[in-house]
Amino acid sequence: MASAAFEEIVDTFAFLDDWEDRYRHVIEMGRDMPPLDDALKVPATKVEGCASQVWLVPDVTGETFTFQGDSDAMIVKGLIAILHALYAGQPVAEVHGIDAEAELARLGLNDHLSSQRSNGLRAMVDRIRNVTAR
Repeated sequence: MASAAFEEIVDTFAFLDDWEDRYRHVIEMGRDMPPLDDALKVPATKVEGCASQVWLVPDVTGETFTFQGDSDAMIVKGLIAILHALYAGQPVAEVHGIDAEAELARLGLNDHLSSQRSNGLRAMVDRIRNVTAR
């Protein structure tokens, strides 16, 4: 079950007819993300498999999952914002039940991201799933 924040993104994408407008929206979402403290940009938080520099800092203390993230590429930072809307605030036990591929397909991302970006997005989802595995 997607969060209300993710459903809002789905609705916005449905409203935006042109992929270039959607692309700009993703970049704006990335700009709205708070920057990650440089002290957290360490090898342990870096996501391997991404063409850009990507860091995810999960918070799995307690029963609710959230994370901070950052990238040196604005489109990727926007993708992090989308993943944040999809996963943040979800119960840790339910993170694995989220079909990220199907949810992201609702946005049409598969058709408009390069293979490198798609691989990076999968690597970010894999990291989220790995840190929430119990």
